[in-house]
Amino acid sequence: MDLTTTYLGLKLKNPIVPSASPLSHSLDTMKRLEDAGASAIVMYSLFEEQIAHDAAELNHFMTHGTESYAEALSYFPSAGEFNVGPDEYLEQIRKAVRTLDIPVIGSLNGLSAGGWTGYAKKIEEAGADALELNVYYVSTDPKMTSLQVEEMYLNVLKTVKASIHIPVAIKLSPFFSSMANMAMRFDAAGADGLVLFNRFYQPDIDLEKLEVSPSVILSTPQAMRLPLRWVAILHGRVKASLAATSGIHSAEDVLKMLMAGADVTMMCSALLRHGPEHITRVLEDLRQWMVAHEYTSVTQMKGSMSHKSVAEPAAFERANYMKVLQSYR
Repeated sequence: MDLTTTYLGLKLKNPIVPSASPLSHSLDTMKRLEDAGASAIVMYSLFEEQIAHDAAELNHFMTHGTESYAEALSYFPSAGEFNVGPDEYLEQIRKAVRTLDIPVIGSLNGLSAGGWTGYAKKIEEAGADALELNVYYVSTDPKMTSLQVEEMYLNVLKTVKASIHIPVAIKLSPFFSSMANMAMRFDAAGADGLVLFNRFYQPDIDLEKLEVSPSVILSTPQAMRLPLRWVAILHGRVKASLAATSGIHSAEDVLKMLMAGADVTMMCSALLRHGPEHITRVLEDLRQWMVAHEYTSVTQMKGSMSHKSVAEPAAFERANYMKVLQSYR
């Protein structure tokens, strides 16, 4: 049974990759993920705000009080000459690369191109096999056009791609007005992979404290429907690898995504609920289904139910919307 697949040019032993999550904070947990069968691991994200905060904090302590003694300024290098930022993140990558026998993918979360470039290089130097750009941006300015938002995303990708040599994937929002067009533009800009989709965590309101409060709601299998549609539509139309994420909990979910055209499926919520060993169960169920249905490899099924392969491509389009509504009559 050949479960191998290729993602970002990396040959993986199977299509299950733990996505960026707190699970990669611990090297022991990362080893458990590998032992359970994970074919690669995406590190937890290093946030742009962390980089900016650490740089500002260092600058404060390096310059605080020096106005009282002008000559003291000459004894201190500028903040830009220091290795600022979360060194722990880079050290965790180094340890993971030394300890694990599977690819380690770094993750940067933010928006501005300038702040990321230096850390993209550091992640590459730490030994990461690839980098995932988790671009998280909510446009609240009514004067900002969709074109401006699109250009911001593209500029981040182009700037980072120009600064490093390892493969770069970009984790996208599903809210572009023309998702297919944006996928083609990211592809043309050099994206080695598209990760569909970033879950924009929605705020809640605490009625007792009268505060806007953040809250994380783990995904359910129903969340996979959105990436399933777009993976199926984009399969065969872009050169970039396709990673499906959100709502993938079982072997059945993995199979559906592979048939839609995904190169890998990324898990998070299921692993947080059930632990790293859940991967072992999913892989075993995957093998059993493939044997029962006479599939010998992942490659054999990949894209077999994509937009370009099914008998009725309209099932992924507006016709599906009408058909669903009619089914409740």
